[in-house]
Amino acid sequence: MTDLTTRYLGLNLKNPLVASASPLSERVETVKQMEQAGIGAVVMYSLFEEQIIHESLELDHYLNYGSESYAEALTYLPDSGRYSLGPEKYVDHVKRLKDAVSIPVIGSLNGVSSGGWIQYAKRIEEAGADALELNIYYLPFDPAITSTGLEENYIQLVKDVRREIKIPLAVKVSPFLTGVANVLKQFAEAGADGLVLFNRFYQPDIDLEKMEVTPSLVLSTSIELRMPLRWIALLYGQIKADFAITSGVHTSEDVLKSMMAGASVTMMASELLKGGIKRIPEILSGMQMWMETNEYESVAQMKGSMSAQAVRQPGSLRRSNYIKVLNSFRYLP
Repeated sequence: MTDLTTRYLGLNLKNPLVASASPLSERVETVKQMEQAGIGAVVMYSLFEEQIIHESLELDHYLNYGSESYAEALTYLPDSGRYSLGPEKYVDHVKRLKDAVSIPVIGSLNGVSSGGWIQYAKRIEEAGADALELNIYYLPFDPAITSTGLEENYIQLVKDVRREIKIPLAVKVSPFLTGVANVLKQFAEAGADGLVLFNRFYQPDIDLEKMEVTPSLVLSTSIELRMPLRWIALLYGQIKADFAITSGVHTSEDVLKSMMAGASVTMMASELLKGGIKRIPEILSGMQMWMETNEYESVAQMKGSMSAQAVRQPGSLRRSNYIKVLNSFRYLP
């Protein structure tokens, strides 16, 4: 039997398949089913900075202010939709999950600015979370914001959250950074034990009938795996942090490629939302079959075997790939 165990954020996992932050973690029973199906760990859905600020404003209003100032303040906060579970209930949910399952439970904070809201990192730790994932999600639409200033704010946020907790910290980031490798290195130096590549930006659409901007959710496909796969293959061994691939993980082949690139775990949501929890044992079985056929004894053996440090032509992961792809296309009218 092949050994599928892996190590991520100092945690021993029975396999590299992790349920990423999504509605799948909203119900204790669903997480228990995923554990029974073989999932290695679960990341809880995110607690948003806006939710914590909303609750703080509400309390502050009742203690100090009038209804007019409170109503005005709330207009600056977006509707959090289905992720409307308050901060206290979120912490309680962490406790319930930890009591119900034996796999690692990773909390998730989603925000972009330092401030009092990050104290909930400590609350999540005290609730029993095995680790915390900090999801940095921001669209810098203001032309006055410089890339340097934005990234310095991100790094400071990581430092501030690191000071709040003792449990392992992973940082989930966007690919839209001016110098991806350098910023990721600074995240690790700021205290990140793991780097999750990459966050997905959900793009709104325009409804021509209603003449409204509408939210649009499109689940990922395996094609989206290629960007994080390439970056992890390039950076494996150069940054002192564990890598996790998220977005685009749908098949056993996707997981195997991710391990070879240098990831410690792969995070999956879209495939489980579409195909159901039954996909977990199917993917794990496919991994074992491939590894046995190709004489791999363990995940540890294959980890990083196709990274830039290991392949004979690392240029294929860099600019030469761009040139070869463009030259390979022929137009036949």
